[in-house]
Amino acid sequence: MGNKANSKDCMKKAGVPVIPGSEGAIKSIVDAIEIAKKIKYPVILKASAGGGGKGIRIVQKEEELENAYNIIKQEAKAAFNDDEIYMEKYIENPRHVEIQVLADEHDNSIYLGERDCSIQRRNQKILEESPSSILTSELRTKMGKAALKAVKASKYTNARNS
Repeated sequence: MGNKANSKDCMKKAGVPVIPGSEGAIKSIVDAIEIAKKIKYPVILKASAGGGGKGIRIVQKEEELENAYNIIKQEAKAAFNDDEIYMEKYIENPRHVEIQVLADEHDNSIYLGERDCSIQRRNQKILEESPSSILTSELRTKMGKAALKAVKASKYTNARNS
């Protein structure tokens, strides 16, 4: 799951809802332009190997895309030694809610709750709130079930018998 472009494709195949964007990594600026036209501006370019708020660039209009594309590829290469990038529709004023899971090597998994990580500075979490005050019980259940689909599709484990 370390490569975010590949992870997103895995989630789509598993039926987990994802933000519209590129199918895997963007191969060229020509592809980036076509994808952005399809999903509409603003878009966000992200380093596939990224994390920690690095390797992200928001693009508001087509005139900004080529420069942002070149910069983000350079940043991704410098920060992660991998210049692969992908694109998503940029969601303005999003809520960042993470579902906590426990999964073992025997294909058992449960979701434990969530944390709202929406208070951020430069794409870095500053404060986490649990439980999230914005989730209804129905949405919490729906997101928990989606998280378990993601766990199964990725063969994720975080609990081991010692």
